[in-house]
Amino acid sequence: MLWSEVLTNPSLKDLPFKIELNRYGKIEMSPASNKHGRLQLFLGNLLERKLKKGAALTECSIQTSEGVRVADVAWCSNEFIKQHSYETPYSSAPEICIEVVSPSNSKEEMANKVGWYLQAGAKEVWIVWENGVIDYYDISGKLAQSVYVPIVKLPKLG
Repeated sequence: MLWSEVLTNPSLKDLPFKIELNRYGKIEMSPASNKHGRLQLFLGNLLERKLKKGAALTECSIQTSEGVRVADVAWCSNEFIKQHSYETPYSSAPEICIEVVSPSNSKEEMANKVGWYLQAGAKEVWIVWENGVIDYYDISGKLAQSVYVPIVKLPKLG
């Protein structure tokens, strides 16, 4: 299956799941909670407030070596947008790709996504865990903090 087919398939239109395609064109779905959605919005707003020369996106589709993956939040510089506009999926990853971990996600899946986004061109990948911890990565490995937004305080969501 191609990403354009996923986007236009009426039976996939209103599913309450995040949809991705693996490298074999098979659909993978993971359910998202309202807490997950709140964190996506919070992080997107944070990036737009702190990083003035670009735009945040939620549910950002990116072509990776492992198929089309959908970052929960991404930040694209103005230069990235000028080069790629809003192509779907992006042929390379925006500067920052963020995954908000859902209960159905495994540590192995998150580690793979870090690698796929970095390989696709992301400068940083953030993994936001349910306990509020954020892991930051760049091509050299795990970082103590983000180079783009050094201090991130997540809202308490109980």
